[in-house]
Amino acid sequence: MDTLQVNKLLPGGQGLAPALLARAAALVLDWHARNRSRFAATDSEGRALAVVLPRGRALRGGDALVAGDGSVIRIDAAAQPVLQVRAAGMFALMRAAYHLGNRHVALELQPALLQLEPDPVLETMLRAMGLDVRSADAPFEPEAGAYAVHEADPSHAHPHSHGH
Repeated sequence: MDTLQVNKLLPGGQGLAPALLARAAALVLDWHARNRSRFAATDSEGRALAVVLPRGRALRGGDALVAGDGSVIRIDAAAQPVLQVRAAGMFALMRAAYHLGNRHVALELQPALLQLEPDPVLETMLRAMGLDVRSADAPFEPEAGAYAVHEADPSHAHPHSHGH
């Protein structure tokens, strides 16, 4: 079986019709795998892939890769072990996000939930803060960071002021 070379990324499937992206072969990867720029994998059609992308950007669920033969591969975020943190009030959740951010923890923010990779020390800290912390298996899409390029919105992929 030949290995298919993959070296083009379309963030968020940019420029592709949603139906084309939905029908594309899938590559299901956890957060650690999506942070690598060079790796071997097998897609949902059983094709061997050699992925070689520019360094510095993590793959996100919904991104698309284009192989050397022109085929499209959709990236899906795999369910993986996470801690899910909930609180009775938003202030407690914001406070938890602040303390986790001070520790440079990869953190996914949802309207009423924080997700992070399992860590017993952080779990103990969060419980001591009175938060509801539960283990789960779920896709993990942490924040890209304040200085990340907004690939999903190409009109904002350049530094400028809007003057508001």
